Formats: sequence, structure tokens, C-alpha cells
Amino acid sequence: MILIGNGRVITRDKDRPFLENGAVLVEGTKIVAVGTTEEMREKYPEADWVDAKGGLIMPGLINTHNHIYSAMARGLSINNYNPKGFLDILDGLWWTIDRHLTTEQTKQSAIATYIDCIKNGVTTVFDHHASFGSIENSLFTIAEAAKDLGVRTCLCYEVSDRDGEEKMRASVKENADFIHYTAKQTDDMVKGMMGMHAAFTISDKTFALCREQTPANVGYHIHVAEGIEDLHSNLKNHGKRIVNRLMDQGILGPKTIAAHCIYVNSQEMELLKETDTMVVHNPESNMGNACGCPPTMEIYHRGILTGLGTDGYTNDMFESYKVANILHKHSLCDANAAWGEVPAMLFEGNAQIANRYFDTPLGALKEGYAADVVVADYDPLTPLTADNINGHLLFGLNGCKIVTTMINGKVLMKDRELLGIDEAKAMADCREQAQKLAKSING
Repeated sequence: MILIGNGRVITRDKDRPFLENGAVLVEGTKIVAVGTTEEMREKYPEADWVDAKGGLIMPGLINTHNHIYSAMARGLSINNYNPKGFLDILDGLWWTIDRHLTTEQTKQSAIATYIDCIKNGVTTVFDHHASFGSIENSLFTIAEAAKDLGVRTCLCYEVSDRDGEEKMRASVKENADFIHYTAKQTDDMVKGMMGMHAAFTISDKTFALCREQTPANVGYHIHVAEGIEDLHSNLKNHGKRIVNRLMDQGILGPKTIAAHCIYVNSQEMELLKETDTMVVHNPESNMGNACGCPPTMEIYHRGILTGLGTDGYTNDMFESYKVANILHKHSLCDANAAWGEVPAMLFEGNAQIANRYFDTPLGALKEGYAADVVVADYDPLTPLTADNINGHLLFGLNGCKIVTTMINGKVLMKDRELLGIDEAKAMADCREQAQKLAKSING
């Protein structure tokens, strides 16, 4: 048993949201008890002790839309790349990178990203992968890195017609093979989805093939209306708005993640609501690509399950929390916007999304929940209570404040030191592969 205590406990359990000086007892892969430090130490003296040193003890964070391979883009300069819009960004940067990625580069980007997640207190990652230069076994390679590092993950491959039918079919097969593989795993640490790029790069024939290869209990992870070009293409070529087309193609549903949803109208929101489709907001990416501000506040208030992702822009969920908070205030010209909605996406919506795939409940420090626990070095300069937790997290924390990370009952970082991970070697290996990728792209 492991006892993490001597800290302010933020449980995300509505029945007992906050303990001023509390402790969390872990046995195996699950939380077995939560209480005050005094009572827990007295009751479980034999437990291995992890001292939070007065910091915050919280559930591990969840990222519901990431792009692991984007790690290889950090600092990358591509010759003659001068984008004038979103399609130029896709083709000139992201599609260029993924067409050159090797399996080894995919592996190293996964290792680097999962390490960064551990350091930022992110314990569960939903990833959307593309490596059209090396499709076969790419998801298995990422899953191996996740397993080696101990991170909980849900993966999919980005199906698209953009590079021809042969690669499209290989992408569908990679998803299908991986989904079948994850269905046989019993540790509840890896899951699979059928991934898709965006509707403007997917034909009706490809949608049909994806449906045929997707089991009934698995959904789709797809970019929806991220750019106005996606909407225009679907209207021109199919005579339908994007969400309507996805509805007709049988893609929507309670196991499907619709990422972005910038250019959706009221009627499309109703379809998302009626089908119980999940939506994930990615504020930094939307701003960085100049795609626009999505109507996320309206989507949330309509009762659509809404989560928060990073789209590969960062692995620091607190950073995305901060950006989403000010983005919607600015966009709506309303200083009262986003105070409650964005933390609900991050701390409630993301857990609900993850719990539609993982069997062990995630997102709270509560008996029977997964032992995904993080500790932050934070000493509040104003009173911290159950009523103002999110305000403290918004203005007082970032990922670098995380000092201890436990996933599935295993301590992976303690006092900012990674355990059982040679970080220096991992970063050196990643830099070597990133350099090879840059040479491959620029010649």
C-alpha cells in the first residue's frame, strides 16, 4: 500500500470535495480510502509514505485530444513554408511532417510526449495519430511507449483520402487491428478508436469502410469543422453541413469524439446533443491556426458533453485552461464568461469522456477509482476552500508545479525526479530522430 498525504486534497468527489490536510491510500491499481492525514497514518502505519509537503493532492489530469507526433515539430523550420491560411498550414507543415515520419520517429515522439505528460501531471491521453510515411504498426509503437512509461492512453490513426486509396485502406486496417488488440488487453491502460482526419478529406466510400471495420462498442475520433474550408468543401461536394453529413454516415454517437467544432450552427449542435456525441475544445490550436473561436460556451450550455484538449500544442492542461478562460471572455466581450464552464470541461467533462472508454472510473480521488494521483507544489497565499478551488488552480498553477505523479498505482515521478526513466537518453534519442526528420523534409 502507498499513502500520499500531508497535503490539501482536491478530490473532485462532490460528496467530499476538499480536505485541508488529507491523505489518499492506494492499494494495487486503485484508491481504497481518502481521509485526514492523521487518521490515515494511524490506521495504515505499514503503508509506504509519500509526503506531499503541504502541497495539493489531486486526481491525474486527462487530455482528450492530442497529437503526439507534433513533438517533432518543435523548432522545425521547413524551406519555403509561408502559409496564407489553414489549408496551407495543414499541407505545408502537418501533412509534410506525417508523410516523412518513420516508425522510429513516431516512437521517439511518443516517448518524449508521454514523459512531458508525466511531468505535467497528465495521466490519461487520447491521441490522434498520423504518419503516412509509415502507417503499419504505428499505433502499436505508440502503445508500447505508453506501456513502457506507464501512461494510460487511447489511440487512433487518422484515416484520410488525401494520399490515395492504398494508404487510406492501410490506415483503416491499422485502426481496426489496434482496436481488436486493445479489446484483448485486461489492464485497462490502452484503448482504441477509429480515427479520421476531417470530413473534407474523407469520401462517402471511405466512411462506409470505416463503419464496416469499427466494432459496435467503439466510436470515432474526428476533426469537425476546424476550418471554414472544411464546411465549404462539404457544402460544395456533398450538399450538406459537416455534422449533418456525419449523422447521415453513422459517425455520431456516445462513443465518438468530435474535435474542435468551430463552424457548427444551432441545428448541428442539436444533432450532437441528440446523438450524445462528445465535443473536445482545443483553444490554443484554434487561436494559433487563426481558425476562429468555436461556440464552445453555447455547445456546453446545450448539455453536450464537452472536454478540453490541446491538439498537440502543449501537454500542460493548466495552460489550456488559462487560454480557454480568456479566449471566450474576449470573444464574447463578457468578463463573466468561462469561469465555470472551462474547469467543468477539464475536470468533469474530460473524466466523463475517458470513462466512456476506460473501465476503471477516472477523474476523482474516491474509493474504487483508478490510482491516478498528482501532487502540486502550491502554497496558497489566500485561503483555499472547497468553494474557490478552481480560482486557485487557474491563477496559481501550471504544469511545472506538479512534483509527484502516480498512474495506475505506480509512482512515476517523485519530487520532480522521474523514476525508472532515463530522461536524458530519451531526449537525446528524440533530438537525433528530429534532426533526421528535418533533413528528410528539407533535403
